[in-house]
Order: sequence, then structure tokens, then C-alpha cells
Amino acid sequence: MALQFIGIDPNTGDGESPTVWVDQERQELVLQGWKPGTELEAECAAFEVPGHAAGIPEHEAVIRIPARMVPMIREACDAVERPDVA
Repeated sequence: MALQFIGIDPNTGDGESPTVWVDQERQELVLQGWKPGTELEAECAAFEVPGHAAGIPEHEAVIRIPARMVPMIREACDAVERPDVA
């Protein structure tokens, strides 16, 4: 797997590094973000819509990404959908 680096939070500091990559081989976005607090994680776990059971599966995680990284996430979406654009 070769990750394509897209960007890192521009306000990153020591020990803070929300990051966006693209895995072209698997056609996936790869995101590193902050762990949620217990209250946010519980709210996400309680959320239920048709086709989505309550809870967070053991193999999944909730992460937080700052809104200022939206342009990087858009770029990553373009890169994974149209590799010739990136």
C-alpha cells in the first residue's frame, strides 16, 4: 500500500497532527484525527438510522477533524475518484 499524502492541519503543533492521505490501491481516504471525548462517542454510538444499528463496531473508530481541513478532504476525494487530477 502506498499512501498519497494530501495534507496536515495547518494549525498543527507539537503532538497535534490531523492528517489526510489517499490509498489509491484500495480507493480509500485515510484520516488521522483527534479521539472523541466520551460524550461525543456515546452520542455517535446511540445514533440509529435505517440500515445502521446503534453502536460503534469494534473494528471502527470515531475521529474528529477540524473544519479548516475541508479543502484537504475535498482534494483527497478528487484524488481517489480521479487519480489523474491529483
